Amino acid sequence: MLHLLDPRDPQAPFPAVELAEREPNGLLAVGGDLSPPRLLNAYRHGIFPWFNAGDPILWWSPDPRTILTPDRLHISRSLAKTLRRGPFQVTLDRAFGQVVAGCAAPRRQGDGTWILPLMARAYERLHRLGWAHSVEVWREGELVGGLYGVALGRAFFGESMFSRATDASKVALVHLCQTLEARGFGLVDCQMHSDHLSRLGAVAIPRATFTALLDVLCADPGRPGRWYREPTP
Repeated sequence: MLHLLDPRDPQAPFPAVELAEREPNGLLAVGGDLSPPRLLNAYRHGIFPWFNAGDPILWWSPDPRTILTPDRLHISRSLAKTLRRGPFQVTLDRAFGQVVAGCAAPRRQGDGTWILPLMARAYERLHRLGWAHSVEVWREGELVGGLYGVALGRAFFGESMFSRATDASKVALVHLCQTLEARGFGLVDCQMHSDHLSRLGAVAIPRATFTALLDVLCADPGRPGRWYREPTP
């Protein structure tokens, strides 16, 4: 039976992730809200929201969990060539709202999106508070790719990425991993498996291993703040 979250109590604890459904994989709770305290509490315990238009807020903790270690990102020869050519400029936290909008845009004609206005507003609040971050990829002044997610302690919880030019989202991921490695982060949470992520070096680990890692990496949540930097080719 799914746990029902009270929207009037954003500080209420989530149920143990071991209680999540096996089918659909990881469905744990329903309801609540997307306030910053609840979202941060969810990420700290390996839980994230995902729901479609017309659905209540649904909370997930799948098993296994897909993660990427920043120093183990696989850069293919073609991607390395793109990075050497330098057709893109990369910034951090300069256009968070635009990145979320890019991720929310339908990928193919007729496709919908799970990044609803309610979800977008929630992450923009986290960004203003310094917990959510974006990587922007520009070409000739136009935003052509990027990603966003939540940083808590030494873990980065990736939410979505988009690309309007070949390799743009991969370039964003490379710069994210470089930034995280320099800051001592231990993992990027990719949530669910995909062949695309596997080719970039992501691996699936048991949920119990993932939550144990979070106990170490998120023991000190750190101080929120922007990750501004000058455009980097």
